[in-house]
Amino acid sequence: MVKWTAHAKAQVHHIHDYIAQDSPLYARRVSEELVKKTIGLDALPRKGRKVAELNMDAVRELSLYSYRILYEIKSDKLIEVLAVIHRRQHLEAENIPRAQ
Repeated sequence: MVKWTAHAKAQVHHIHDYIAQDSPLYARRVSEELVKKTIGLDALPRKGRKVAELNMDAVRELSLYSYRILYEIKSDKLIEVLAVIHRRQHLEAENIPRAQ
């Protein structure tokens, strides 16, 4: 199962609202594609690459457009989407909300 954290959902809403200022159609398309990109991660959890800034095998990322979708492999059956950030955004480990 792929579960989205409240933080990651809020980031997608923010991305949608920002893009919608110029194009509501494109905003909806990008938001939907961000979510679709994570479908099936529970079947192929190591599909994404390790997040370089964290260097942890369980925390990985997928790319879509100029965004990074960060997720954590919690177990064989649970993937948790942690964040969706712009590729140019500086990323530090303490900025990624993770359950310990």
